[in-house]
Amino acid sequence: MKKLLALAVFAVAVIASPVMAADKTITLAVNNMDCAACPSIVKGSLQAVPGVAKVAVSFKDKTATVVYDDAKADVNQLTTATTKAGYPSGPRADSYAS
Repeated sequence: MKKLLALAVFAVAVIASPVMAADKTITLAVNNMDCAACPSIVKGSLQAVPGVAKVAVSFKDKTATVVYDDAKADVNQLTTATTKAGYPSGPRADSYAS
């Protein structure tokens, strides 16, 4: 009986986990983008972060808009990825959306 109960609890946890995760969207202000190749480098660095679903980079606005799974990634991981690629970034004040 205990094994059956443990199995049922495990199954519920596995099924509920994806439901609890939520996609978040954030716009990062990205520094040092000064050539036409820069957006592709920024995009690649962000896409390499586990949990990132979509990235759109604007050279004109010097921004990167990222859709990510908040159970797998966080803003610190995103900004660290761009910074390591040579493009320090941070969240824009108006950037948080769900």
